[in-house]
Amino acid sequence: MHTAVEENVQARLILSTHRSARLRVTLSYRPEDPLAVRMAFPAEFSLDEPADRPGQDTSQDTGTDGDSDGGQDIVWVFARQLLSAGLELPAGVGDVHIRPAAGRRTMVELRAPEGTALLQFDSADVRRFLWRSRLVVPEGEEHLHLDADRALAELLG
Repeated sequence: MHTAVEENVQARLILSTHRSARLRVTLSYRPEDPLAVRMAFPAEFSLDEPADRPGQDTSQDTGTDGDSDGGQDIVWVFARQLLSAGLELPAGVGDVHIRPAAGRRTMVELRAPEGTALLQFDSADVRRFLWRSRLVVPEGEEHLHLDADRALAELLG
């Protein structure tokens, strides 16, 4: 059985034209969910109040730690293909948009009812994570790792 891929990277949360905050982001990939990647960042960067944070992916352990005050990391789940495509050209519809930026950077825009977060990554970090995920499940072979019975059971509760 293949194991999950996890990569801790540094990102910058863009606050304004001249202000940003550095934060730790954990990118993860699970072969049992072969079409998706997960991006987790500390709860302290959420726009929600701590009591209002039930919307994150808590169905499975992401392997990330909560923040120092015991809050759970914020986890966004989206298509691995979207992350890959966004390295070369602007990509995304809906809540997640990814695009290349000057200086070998990649921008990830996360949209929620509470607001929009713009994160900047070193493209080399994202490429390394994607390369490692493709060693576990090669691009184009995701269908070989899908468990339709498990997915249906999760949908039906």
